[in-house]
Amino acid sequence: MSAEPDGPEDRLRRFATIWSRAVFPVTSTSATRPEFEKQLLPLARRLSDALRARVFDADEAKALGAALVAAHCTDPDALGRTLDCVDAYLVLYCGEGGDQEDLRARAARLQHAMAAGFAQALRERTLAEQEAIAQAALQAQGVVAQALHATEARFRAVFEGAAIGIGMADLEGNILQVNGALLRMFGVSEQTMRGRNVMEWTHPEDAPQTWHLYDELVRGEREHYHVEKAFYRPDGTVLWTNLTVSLLRDADGEPQYQLALMEDTTERRLLNLRLRYEATHDALTGLPNRTFFFERLEKALGAGKDQRFGLCYLDLDGFKTINDSLGHAAGDRLLVEIADRLQSCATAPGEMVARLGGDEFVALTTGPETEREVDELASRIMNALLAPVSVDGRELTVRGSIGIVEGPAGERSPAEVLRSADITMYRAKSAGGNRFELADAEADARAITRHGLTTALPTALDRGEFFIEYQPLVHLGDGSVRGAEALVRWLHPQHGVLGPDRFIPLAEHTGLIVPLGRWVLEQSVRQAREWAERHTGTGPLRINVNLSPCQLTHPGLVQDTVDILERMGVQPEALCLEVTESALIGADDDLLKPLRRLAEMGVDIALDDFGTGYSNLANLRRLPVSILKLDRSFTQSMQQFPADPVDLKIVEGIVSLAHSLNLTVTVEGVETGAQAEQLRILGCDTAQGWYYARPGPPERLHELALVDATG
Repeated sequence: MSAEPDGPEDRLRRFATIWSRAVFPVTSTSATRPEFEKQLLPLARRLSDALRARVFDADEAKALGAALVAAHCTDPDALGRTLDCVDAYLVLYCGEGGDQEDLRARAARLQHAMAAGFAQALRERTLAEQEAIAQAALQAQGVVAQALHATEARFRAVFEGAAIGIGMADLEGNILQVNGALLRMFGVSEQTMRGRNVMEWTHPEDAPQTWHLYDELVRGEREHYHVEKAFYRPDGTVLWTNLTVSLLRDADGEPQYQLALMEDTTERRLLNLRLRYEATHDALTGLPNRTFFFERLEKALGAGKDQRFGLCYLDLDGFKTINDSLGHAAGDRLLVEIADRLQSCATAPGEMVARLGGDEFVALTTGPETEREVDELASRIMNALLAPVSVDGRELTVRGSIGIVEGPAGERSPAEVLRSADITMYRAKSAGGNRFELADAEADARAITRHGLTTALPTALDRGEFFIEYQPLVHLGDGSVRGAEALVRWLHPQHGVLGPDRFIPLAEHTGLIVPLGRWVLEQSVRQAREWAERHTGTGPLRINVNLSPCQLTHPGLVQDTVDILERMGVQPEALCLEVTESALIGADDDLLKPLRRLAEMGVDIALDDFGTGYSNLANLRRLPVSILKLDRSFTQSMQQFPADPVDLKIVEGIVSLAHSLNLTVTVEGVETGAQAEQLRILGCDTAQGWYYARPGPPERLHELALVDATG
């Protein structure tokens, strides 16, 4: 057994060998098969380059099709066998290392363009032959007597030996002469053909101008015309041709005959239809693909007034799990079954189903009443997914999330419609999946804004668009300012000042929270040093900085904190790192180890939003925290007087437990003096909220501290 080709050049030569063996039997060339293979090798190399080019070049593919004609591959079978080789072997031998699905799509486009280039080159060659034939025919009618015999012989040689069909008729349409190629095209005898009249050859698909051009020619008003025309053969099959009809005049210039030249394009037409189908349909499921769908959607959106459209964008829930657990072959069989079910849901006029790729499908309905129809279509799709799908003996339950967009034609582009459907589908998926949601303009705008913020985040830090505001931490016993919590803000060029709730989740999702958090820590510690230098009152002002769950797991947390404190000359006791209770629920020793190291250095660790995470209070003893920050929900119940006694007992119990564990208690969201007094009576240590000050610039905190020191 021979070894497989090793290098790219070996694989390329193997492809050229397969190509030459397929095409050589139908090629009109005097070269041997190995010589013919050498002629195809440069074309194979160009094909390989076109397959892997960064940008698809249709002109190069057309030039390759024309090169086949130049290599005497003029038989229609030569093109068909070439395209079969490209389809079956080009990606296999020349597409190593690339995305196979993208390469096969590129190969299909190459086939289409090669067929177009082949057809154009063959047509140009045919027209050249036609011109030679027409000249010979004219010379045969008008030469002087002494050259008549030589001219007749030359015309007869061209007439009988031409690869295209040739026929001559009088001006009444009676057929006088036909060559062998024309007889073979129609599959009839010469006697049968001579009994026919041109006017009998009408076909339902004749272009409207075909017979108008014919009438002008036989009246002598035009010299020739060229059309694509279909003919019925005696067996009922259809012959498609490129037809050129020329007028022949006598020596006095009077119209005398009509000469028809026919090129058989039936196989090429069928091939183009097949390539068109492959280019517009999904190879796995047979459904229309993204290209075909966008054509239909664009047509629907361009319909006249009073026309509407409805679109269902479906994404299967959990399909990746099926692929990962059962393999891609099982996933493909599942997709085929789902495609069949979806196809049965869209059978009414104006409805279609397409596969966009992966596990994403779309269903489109058009007409004047799509508001009702699109909801019914979505319901049919959801019902079609209810029954389990049997794959490799397993019953798989399939669910899907659908985003619905419906509206009048002419208001939105296809890209805008699909974007809205995609956003709505993900809204349905984030709501739990197995449901459909209707598009909402405000929800779309929020999603688009979130996307814009996500893409702008990486450069916002470099451009210096973030800044920090500080909210004072006040001692409930004496009212003195003990420090402040650092709260990051984003001064967005278009949206203005954004609070952390608008961008911190996005930063966590993208991983930018780590450099952003490091920047906030550095700026806050620098501010703490400036306060220490300016404030010589009751003691240093402590700075509280929030840590996200992503920062907790980052290996550089401890070292970054130590480096910043040492570089700024700030003692660890001046820093408090706040961690949400939910981030530490069920935390193991590996997660707690960095916090323990920081606590051992003297950095305070605060358990933020305490009371919202349903954690076991007994876990407090194993957490390296020194401060509990009660969630603002506890203070909201104290806005009315008298306060809910149950809430008061809960807060009193938490404070008692915290103090017994040597923990300080801080309360958030204090908005009134009554709340502050009640919390003081309950034993809380420090508080923050609008009652004392809103978040603001660092200078205001310094002023508050000075007031407390001198007051």
